[in-house]
Amino acid sequence: MKRIALPLCLALTSCGKKPAGQAVYGPNCGICHHGGSGMPGETPPLVGRLDVIAQTPEGRHYLATVLLNGLRGRFDTQGYRYDYSMPAYRDRLNDQQIADVLNWLIVRGQSKPTPALTAAEVASVRAQPGDPATSYQERQILNQKHPLP
Repeated sequence: MKRIALPLCLALTSCGKKPAGQAVYGPNCGICHHGGSGMPGETPPLVGRLDVIAQTPEGRHYLATVLLNGLRGRFDTQGYRYDYSMPAYRDRLNDQQIADVLNWLIVRGQSKPTPALTAAEVASVRAQPGDPATSYQERQILNQKHPLP
């Protein structure tokens, strides 16, 4: 019988291992954002939005800012209003974990080519102080330059 070598990612999937970003997402983000679809009017969806936001360097900076510092404020997306408060993960997740989570969500969107964040980009954002209110201010500025989905 001839043996066929499987690519590592296929082999890992068949062994039941989750991608790194999905494994971190579940216990940290999935509690509120569910599988990435959110809860209309309560928790904003991520899949189908983050890939669009990540198309620009400012968008990737913003996404890292939100995970590191949290987010608090009112905004509209996909026909729903959110008066939202998200916790900071600065002290819970390292730079690679944050990049993995964001990239796992980004790749599930429709954008081609698929944008990606690096751990170095996250580290650069981490070097700056921040809090949920400053994340919201960054969102407002970004939304004026590149309307957010």
